Amino acid sequence: MSVARVAALTYYPVKGLAGVSVESAEVGPSGLRHDRTFMLVEPDGTFLSQRSLPAMATLRASVLDDGAALRLSADGAEHLEIPVQYDGKRRDVSLFGKWFGQGVVQDPAADEWFSARLGKAAAVVRVTPEHERLGWGVHGGQTAFGDAHALLITSLSSLDGLNARIVERGGDAIPMNRFRPNIVVAGWDEPHTEDKLLRASLGSVEIGYAARAIRCAVPTVDQATGEKRGPEPTRTLASYRRQPDYGGGVSFGMKAAVLAEGNLQLGDEVTVHEWLADGVDPASATR
Repeated sequence: MSVARVAALTYYPVKGLAGVSVESAEVGPSGLRHDRTFMLVEPDGTFLSQRSLPAMATLRASVLDDGAALRLSADGAEHLEIPVQYDGKRRDVSLFGKWFGQGVVQDPAADEWFSARLGKAAAVVRVTPEHERLGWGVHGGQTAFGDAHALLITSLSSLDGLNARIVERGGDAIPMNRFRPNIVVAGWDEPHTEDKLLRASLGSVEIGYAARAIRCAVPTVDQATGEKRGPEPTRTLASYRRQPDYGGGVSFGMKAAVLAEGNLQLGDEVTVHEWLADGVDPASATR
């Protein structure tokens, strides 16, 4: 097997918005620093997602001044910078009707900016200082406003294998950003090697396998235009990546927990300390 290395690092400051690619990142208990620490919610506190609002992909947010400010931008719109409120007024929020907690209310100007861009009422909140939300899986770990885990990890070999199948079926190859990973690994010869690692080190960070990443409709959204682009990659994934133990969903990538905090940078070697036994995935039993 070739030497595996970190090929890409991306964090998503506001859940569901465009990602920010970086050359290095601090990694804490809930993943890359600033990853999904903000979230857009409806008036009743329900989170907003590309699943129903694909245009969210075209909105960008970046964290400035070491976390003191949030900069919002979109094509054809004036950018907006707001101070980040780490504590203060709060509101009830929820994810998937399964997790219910609170978020810190941010600047009303940001709510107006998002509402104008999305054509519906939206408000932005940040995790509270005492936020503690546990994931599930072989290694549960913690997460901020991510779906359920700290890290999403994919590999270039997995994308190459998928795209070969898509092209063979007459479709167009897709970019990795459709899957919105935090970490992309290069150097594994076999597609979906990430599914098999149980415990690994990347730079000074140690991670543990949580579960397969079951994909929703978001990978069908063109992340550059915010438009749904038809059945791929879901159609092709369904032909060889069905997961009966996860309710029949299709998977691409794996979810991981942070076992030891540290720093990551592009080019860091990925060292696998333990592998899952062939054909064994104990994660589904923990759901």
